[in-house]
Amino acid sequence: MEHKLKIGVLGAGHLGKIHLKCIKDINDYELIGFYDPDSEIKEHISSEFNIPAFTSIEELVKSVDVVDIVTPTVEHFHCASLALREARHVFIEKPVVATPAEARELMKIALEARVKVQVGHVERFNPAFLAASTYLNRPMFIEAHRLAQFNPRGTDVPVVLDLMIHDIDIVLSLVKSNVKRIHASGVAVVSDTPDIANARIEFENGCVANLTASRISMKNMRKTRFFQRDAYIAVDFLNKDVEVVKITTYEPQEAGPFDMVLDLGNGKPPKKFEFKKPEIQPINAIQTELQSFAKAILTDNEPPITIHDGLIALQVAWQIIDKITF
Repeated sequence: MEHKLKIGVLGAGHLGKIHLKCIKDINDYELIGFYDPDSEIKEHISSEFNIPAFTSIEELVKSVDVVDIVTPTVEHFHCASLALREARHVFIEKPVVATPAEARELMKIALEARVKVQVGHVERFNPAFLAASTYLNRPMFIEAHRLAQFNPRGTDVPVVLDLMIHDIDIVLSLVKSNVKRIHASGVAVVSDTPDIANARIEFENGCVANLTASRISMKNMRKTRFFQRDAYIAVDFLNKDVEVVKITTYEPQEAGPFDMVLDLGNGKPPKKFEFKKPEIQPINAIQTELQSFAKAILTDNEPPITIHDGLIALQVAWQIIDKITF
């Protein structure tokens, strides 16, 4: 008989409910139950999913192998440290915790517990990004726009930790270089912390990333453009679409009637533009990341996104926040 990992979910709000649905469809997990402090949510979720609602975090932790933390960010450290001290594997939503100091402390606890921890930077599993990954090779200029309509959910933290951190993690996963300098600006419009922010991150290898995040926009947008030697890749994370423009040396004997050719002059060989639309696989990103965590546990391999990954994204996020005066 196959071994199933007993899993429980902490936090059954909007995102927690999505996690519960995804877990039910993953064969490697046995969903034991959930905990949420809201009695109305408890009753509703318990009835809808036909699973028990635990009376405390401690009770849930003692009953499972894996704890999935989908609580507000400010509660991440408390929940995760409690689970790790009981030697439970932990999947924790992004941002990993509220501050870099908490993340470093959590890393220590996790090392002592000798268990697996994965951070839910879900955009790494976005099917559009996965399709684009084949073409991404040392991008040197990255521009990202992550705009959302106002939703009171998430306003307990600055927009940098709520939204921009997705793009920070994507950029750090691709640019294998240390951050050299950060410029940032932002405005607190409706909440007590920045609701719109822009950051320019300069890396030691010369790469520059320009990131904009807003949670007070009229429409939703999640687009990133990557510029690299001989290629331009545009990824629409929201609509799951990718456009690739490759620039190659123009060979007249291989020319097609619709080729777009750029004459550089000065005796340089002309360049040809090739337009590609990679095929997007229809996958559920949250289900895929939760499945990847189960696989890491069962095969005793490092999870695809570790606490250390979560820490470096958080450090950059806080450097950006510190540059913003509000």
